[in-house]
Amino acid sequence: MKGADEQFMDRERHKKILEILEKHYKGATTALKYKTPFQLLIATILSAQCTDRQVNKITSKLFQKYPGPEDFARLSPEELEKDIYSCGFYRNKSRNIVKTSQILLKKYGGQVPQSIEELQELPGVGRKTANVVASNAFDMDAIAVDTHVFRVSNRLGLAHAKTPEETERQLMENIPKNKWSKAHHWLIQHGRRVCIARNPKCDQCFLAEYCEYYNRTGSR
Repeated sequence: MKGADEQFMDRERHKKILEILEKHYKGATTALKYKTPFQLLIATILSAQCTDRQVNKITSKLFQKYPGPEDFARLSPEELEKDIYSCGFYRNKSRNIVKTSQILLKKYGGQVPQSIEELQELPGVGRKTANVVASNAFDMDAIAVDTHVFRVSNRLGLAHAKTPEETERQLMENIPKNKWSKAHHWLIQHGRRVCIARNPKCDQCFLAEYCEYYNRTGSR
C-alpha cells in the first residue's frame, strides 16, 4: 500500500496529465453522427468491433430510411441485416437492434431511458455503450472504457487494471467527476493519434515525462 507522500505524488501526476490532455484535446467529442438519443444508441451498438468511420457510412443511409424506433421495430432481423452487413457481427446486431426498438416502444414510449442501469437492460447494450449514450445524449457524468481508453489510461498510470470494468472504477476515483465524460474523449483522441496499440509514438508524446509506460520501457 502506498504511503501518504506517494499518494500525493500520484494525485499531482494525474492532475498534470489531465491538464495536458485537456490542453491538446479540448472540445473533443464522439465521432459518431446522430440527431437523437435513439440514433446514438443504435450507432453505438453498431460500433462494437467496427470503426466509427464505417458506422457513419452505414448510418448516413440507415437513419434516412429508418429514423426512429418505430421504424426499426417493424423490421425483421433479416431485413435489417441487409443494411448493416458491412459493420461486422451484423446478425447479432440486427437482432439486438430490432428487439431494443420494440422494448423502447413498449416500455418507454419510444424514448431512450437515461439511467445507465436501464440502458444496460436493453439487448446489445453493455456498460460501455450505456456510458456513451448517457454521457453524449444526456450530458451525464460517465466514463466509457473502450479499447483506446483502456490502453491509454493503463499505460499512463491513471489506472492499473486488467479489465475494462476495473479500469472504469479506478478512473472514476482518479478523475474529478465533472471531467469524466471529457476525459473519456481526450483519452480516445490520444489513443488514436499518439498512444496507438502497436509502436506507440512515445517520441512525439507530450505526456512522456508523466507516463508510467514510457518511464518503465524507455520506448522511443
